[in-house]
Amino acid sequence: MAFTVSPWWWPAAVLCAATAGVGIHDLLQRRHSILRNYPILGHIRFMLESIRPELQQYFIERNYDGRPFDRDVRSLVYQRAKGGAAELPFGTERNVYAEGYEYFETSISPFPVGVEEPRVRIGGPDCTQPYDMSLLNVSAMSFGSLSANAVLALNRGAALGGFAHDTGEGGLSEYHLRHGGDLVWEIGTGYFGCRTADGHFDRARFAEKAAHDHVKCVSLKLSQGAKPGIGGVLPGEKVTAEIARVREVPEGRTVISPPYHQTFGTPRELIRFIAEMRELAGGKPVGFKLCVGSRREFLAVCKAMIEEGVTPDFIIVDGAEGGTGAAPLEFADHLGTPLTEGLITVHNALLGAGLRHRIKIGASGKVATGADIVKRLVQGADFTNAARAMMFAIGCIQAQSCHTNACPVGVATQDPRRARALNVDDKSARVHRFHSATVKSAQQIIASLGVSEPTDLRPHMLRRRVDPVTVRSYAELYDWLAPGQLLIEPPESWAADWKTADPDRFDA
Repeated sequence: MAFTVSPWWWPAAVLCAATAGVGIHDLLQRRHSILRNYPILGHIRFMLESIRPELQQYFIERNYDGRPFDRDVRSLVYQRAKGGAAELPFGTERNVYAEGYEYFETSISPFPVGVEEPRVRIGGPDCTQPYDMSLLNVSAMSFGSLSANAVLALNRGAALGGFAHDTGEGGLSEYHLRHGGDLVWEIGTGYFGCRTADGHFDRARFAEKAAHDHVKCVSLKLSQGAKPGIGGVLPGEKVTAEIARVREVPEGRTVISPPYHQTFGTPRELIRFIAEMRELAGGKPVGFKLCVGSRREFLAVCKAMIEEGVTPDFIIVDGAEGGTGAAPLEFADHLGTPLTEGLITVHNALLGAGLRHRIKIGASGKVATGADIVKRLVQGADFTNAARAMMFAIGCIQAQSCHTNACPVGVATQDPRRARALNVDDKSARVHRFHSATVKSAQQIIASLGVSEPTDLRPHMLRRRVDPVTVRSYAELYDWLAPGQLLIEPPESWAADWKTADPDRFDA
């Protein structure tokens, strides 16, 4: 009688053979010690490690202690974007007696909430086409870092809500222009979209594009919060024909953004370049963005403004806690000034130098709620920008895979298959709803502090617990300069930096 094997044995036999093969490979390979000592079983360790962020986010972390954004904040953004209720039942989960806890000083006699959304007029004395900025806007994120659908959704949301959309330094693409949202065109060290063949600033190309009706302001990027002091590298394999066309670079060749600008090398040259850009832009508002480093360097820029008689129309302060793209861990964790200190430094420097009335200040870095907006206004900002919160509004789940081109929801990727999951019509409406509800929340908080306008906010209205029994207001925690004080008699804490600040050299 012939011996036959049941067909049910074949899968088991194949599985055993495959397992044995993996085990033999593990024993012979020399790359992983774990697999040599624990063949087959060691792969479980690598599998669990690969899904650790998801396990942490969904099953372990509490609502209020996740990073970079906790679940409470993410849920708030999602609910507002969907048009749902954003109320919290049963009281706060935060420890209000913990060191560092901050809260606002409310009034017994709050004001009625304003019906109209507050606007901030951007445009100094040399600006002929001022722009009225919203309290909350889309922060800098480039096409290339974001998918085409993500840029379309953000811009259409900005058009629906009447707020500004910063292009990021990756150039002015058709996706920024298609839906007619107001644009802040950001120019970085690579001068993408307005560069010569050898990577220098092309004045004619800049003037041509800055004249576009949708471009309302121009922002010169000096540095960014995620990685101050270094430029960027876009590998050649990511430089598709479309991205090459937008950035005006050769297709398929690696593109390097230098860490510094080639057009200027001193504070005085920077200020003169700002004036030139404003003239080339037909009088539209021009400013610059930076992550604050040395206070003395910024004071040198202030001295250059005074001596040249020229000021930018706005300055955007980017906090070290900001950053939607990838950055080296050491830079993200240890370089740059956090937004609170950077913002207060810039506000005080301009105030003390007698320049604050000519320049509006924007703040960017983890702005996601109405409370975040009001906090930054108290600290010296006139308006705020949000990047990651806007990403949440269009579906980002904080997978933290932005640099891998494998974003699971189609936001931060150039993979067409992944990007198609992002529906522009739906997500743009969510951006609009999130913006509207968040600004309204900020207005409600402002009214509860007993003032009617953002310009009436003062440092004493924000308080911080410094130990279990001591609370201090921001008026007490920080020194606040009087208008023109640096020009008359600098306080001792500022005197040395002001004296040594040189408008003809950057020197930390």
